[in-house]
Amino acid sequence: MLRYLTILLTMAPASALAAGFDRPIPNAQSATAELWFGLATVALIAALALVWYAVRRRP
Repeated sequence: MLRYLTILLTMAPASALAAGFDRPIPNAQSATAELWFGLATVALIAALALVWYAVRRRP
């Protein structure tokens, strides 16, 4: 009996059980997020420059 029930449930169309997909709308980026991104970018460039300087100075 359980085998027939599982076969019946697997044969049910998935579209009848699934909800429609609503595409999410992204929020605008805030000024604070842009400031932190800018600071992180400057810090990354400074770190890369320090690594370049340290590797260039190796004997």
